[in-house]
Amino acid sequence: MATASPPSSAPSSPPLSRAAQVGYGLVAALYLLSFPYHPGMRSPNELSRLYMSRALVDHGSLSINEVLQVQGGVGDLSCTVTVDVDGKDVLWPCVGKALPGPVKAGPRYYSSKAPLLSVLGAPVYWALKQVKEPVGELGQVFFSRLFITVLPALLLLVLLRRFLVAFVEPALADLVVITYAAGTMALPYGLAFMSHQLTAVLGFACFFVAWRIVRGELGAPAWALAGLLAGLVVTCEYTGALTVLSIAAYVVAALWKDKARLGRAVGLVVAGGALPLGALLAYHQACWGSPFESAYKFLNDAAYQSWHVGGFLGIKTPDLRALVLSYFSPLRGLFALSPFLLLAFFGVRALREKDRPLFVLAATLFALNTYFTASFTYDSWGWTVGPRHLTPWLPFLMLPVALALSGARARKDPALFAAGLGVCFSSVVATNLATFVSYVPDDVSTSVFGLAVPLLTEGVWPVSWLVALGLTNPTSGALLVLLAAGVAGWLVWRARELEAAPLFLGVALLAHLAVLKLATSNDAHDVQARKFLTSVWLAKNGERFSLF
Repeated sequence: MATASPPSSAPSSPPLSRAAQVGYGLVAALYLLSFPYHPGMRSPNELSRLYMSRALVDHGSLSINEVLQVQGGVGDLSCTVTVDVDGKDVLWPCVGKALPGPVKAGPRYYSSKAPLLSVLGAPVYWALKQVKEPVGELGQVFFSRLFITVLPALLLLVLLRRFLVAFVEPALADLVVITYAAGTMALPYGLAFMSHQLTAVLGFACFFVAWRIVRGELGAPAWALAGLLAGLVVTCEYTGALTVLSIAAYVVAALWKDKARLGRAVGLVVAGGALPLGALLAYHQACWGSPFESAYKFLNDAAYQSWHVGGFLGIKTPDLRALVLSYFSPLRGLFALSPFLLLAFFGVRALREKDRPLFVLAATLFALNTYFTASFTYDSWGWTVGPRHLTPWLPFLMLPVALALSGARARKDPALFAAGLGVCFSSVVATNLATFVSYVPDDVSTSVFGLAVPLLTEGVWPVSWLVALGLTNPTSGALLVLLAAGVAGWLVWRARELEAAPLFLGVALLAHLAVLKLATSNDAHDVQARKFLTSVWLAKNGERFSLF
């Protein structure tokens, strides 16, 4: 039977080859130069968090009332009023429910999101104020993204590679990591000031620490660090608890036979997580009147409130439509956008044979994420690239993907190996095209051929912050297209080095793109969406913008 603890003397991560350096360099440039943002859309998921960052610095407040007066309205808010109910002060939602008594105070507006990103954004905003006041929206968005989502997203690639090279050859590990970085939702949400990719970073870092302790590469006190990271996961995104529960299942499976070691781990994890979780409960108390209430009870949109009614925070019984669309919708299905992720199912058996606790982790993550995406309102994930709520799961799929490719190569299975590399290539193409648009309306047919490709052919180029330095579109946008093409070309080059059969690689590539093309209707919804996006595009050809 496979064990959970390879020798503690296992070698460190091998150095990058020259080819790998090129691949990672292309990915880093793509992340660091891209700035997919359209101010005219008033991105609620981002701005509601950034308004709280401003409120913390400018007013020492969790409420964003004063910021709204200066910056203007935005979505994704919660709102409370204090109501007199039989002589007691009770917090009540501003909309959706009849008031049970006279209003004594309010309304008070807050971001409806978990607080970590807003708290992390406060020092960035403070630093920008030292450079120039007032701080513009573009500058706050760009630098908050850079330090809080983009750079951590790149750091995750380092941890992911160190993990994968313990199981597969470095060349294959590099190929999988680069495909993950440029061919999954890691890219759009690593570039946006949203919680999904930072939750993935914190969740995988938590697991990475736990994995190294189990292997004997870190001492028991490091369990406190794992606990701290686990607590930060939940303060970043409430549904990050799915990842934390899965990591807990891994730790239990790995240490089950050593009850004393498991008990120490539990105690230290709880101690490490006490600070962020205590801060989160205090935040709930301050804003919502109870440590165990959240912003979802007080959403400032009655329609959004209905999505969170029933079940646990809106998580109810599974619905087949939500499940199928989350995984296979040609607009934003997980496997429609990144079909190489399907390789994970071919690697599960090898994972089970190599490391049972890691198999438990993979199975638990699959079960919890599948239940969640099938049991929450699918329509609530609108205007997104892919099913964004599944982003924290994706780095954990890379090991079974890598094992599937490694096994196919070892068995000399040219069809599976080459087809796998082909969908790695097509996943990078599709994801980059969708990320160039970044905000995908609900009623279009596909993000790739319904929006991104026609916009490019119409001369609407991707947005880079280089425009602020005078390198306007189409030049700066063409540079991003070339970088994305460079990553895809790098994958083809590495496929040749790994002796993948060109026929199967080409068939897989064309099959994926053909499915997306056939699903594209190019109807009035697609045309109207392109017109709207063109009207709000940040960097039209020849135009400049300023970050200060």
